[in-house]
Amino acid sequence: MSAIQNTTSPVDGSIYVERPLADAAAIDAALDRATRAQPGWAAIPLAERIALLSRAVDAFVARGAEIAPEISWQMGRPVRHAPGEVRGFEERARHMLAIAPEALAPVEPAAKAGFVRQIKRVPLGVVAVVAPWNYPYLTAVNAVIPALIAGNAVVLKHSHQTPLCAERFAEAFMAAGLPEGVFQFLHLSHADTSRLMGDGRVANVCFTGSVAGGRAVVEATARGFATAGLELGGKDPAYVRADANLAHAIDTLVDGAFFNAGQSCCGIKRIYVADALYDAFIEGAVALTHQYRLGSPLDPETTLGPVVRTSAAEIVRGQVADAVRRGARQVVDTARFAADRVGSPYLAPQILVDVDHTMPIMREETFGPAVGIMRVRSDDEAVARMNDSDFGLTAAVFSADAAAAELIADQLETGTVFLNRCDYLDPALAWTGVKHSGRGCTLSRVGFEQLTRPKSYHFKVTL
Repeated sequence: MSAIQNTTSPVDGSIYVERPLADAAAIDAALDRATRAQPGWAAIPLAERIALLSRAVDAFVARGAEIAPEISWQMGRPVRHAPGEVRGFEERARHMLAIAPEALAPVEPAAKAGFVRQIKRVPLGVVAVVAPWNYPYLTAVNAVIPALIAGNAVVLKHSHQTPLCAERFAEAFMAAGLPEGVFQFLHLSHADTSRLMGDGRVANVCFTGSVAGGRAVVEATARGFATAGLELGGKDPAYVRADANLAHAIDTLVDGAFFNAGQSCCGIKRIYVADALYDAFIEGAVALTHQYRLGSPLDPETTLGPVVRTSAAEIVRGQVADAVRRGARQVVDTARFAADRVGSPYLAPQILVDVDHTMPIMREETFGPAVGIMRVRSDDEAVARMNDSDFGLTAAVFSADAAAAELIADQLETGTVFLNRCDYLDPALAWTGVKHSGRGCTLSRVGFEQLTRPKSYHFKVTL
């Protein structure tokens, strides 16, 4: 008898989805189907693959009104924000479809008499995508669609918290007429996910998750010698220079810290503010935070939903309490958030001041609505603080001086640097991290390089 996977909704603690877990035989059968289907899929002309996948995106978007509330029930995002994930899915998918002909075109070196030389981008084979719950479509689409465009077969393992997302992918591909075996999903235990990633038939693993999860991926893929792209944690900083537009910085960074209840790898977790603006920034950020409405994500008036589960909320509460014991101060009045309850996933947002880098709240990943803010007295101090981290996914600078911001950006140890914005992924740019934030990249034309291999053709055509 198959083991059962239960998805407990953070909305009310009920079991929202039950699914049987695949066993070893099901994994083996799925990989056999993928291995058989992939060469035929790769042989289909690129233009035809793009047209078919475009129809799949159409089919997915057409069901957006059903898909969005499922996100709220599965992981707790407010219904007023959930449709944005469907829009983001479409934006990323259509961008990768549009750039594929150029990105996957052969590279042709300078002409050489008597020879034809080129480097083709050919698919890797079977790609396993292991996707998380926090942005269940936006993270998965980054790998699933480009891998299929490039001619790979895909096996998707989605989070236990968001299993319906894998099924909605499959329904869209079925509606578009994707050949059998080219895309499949499996609901798996942790042990069987490791089994999947370590199977020699898997050529590449695209993983989004924790640092500990990334280490487990590296261990698993070593068995089958698959390559791996890892998008892991973040402790993303922002710097507000003295010449920044203060109102814009407050609005943008409070949203960057608390959107999706702070459950974003690239959300803002550390803010460094120039001395001249510090007091006004704190005052404005607290006033704006007090306007959030914490409550059921099914309520259209809610702007801050629960975190994914009670245990996750308690970790954040523990980080905040630890910082206070070490001398930090909470400046948000949690009494304004009636839904905040210890022992529940409903967690009030919090801003901490008088923090320093000895505190875990400023060093360890915080997957919830809490942010620390420090005063800095120079660009050099800000750069040193921003780089003082094991993570390096994104960093944000707020300034009226783009040239000065670029000089700062050049010194930052991170995958993406923003100016006057944060917590955003542009599909035209490579999405990548350094240090414990991961390796490899997705999206942009560079992302196709992670899902293909170069194959050189060296033809002597005159004898």
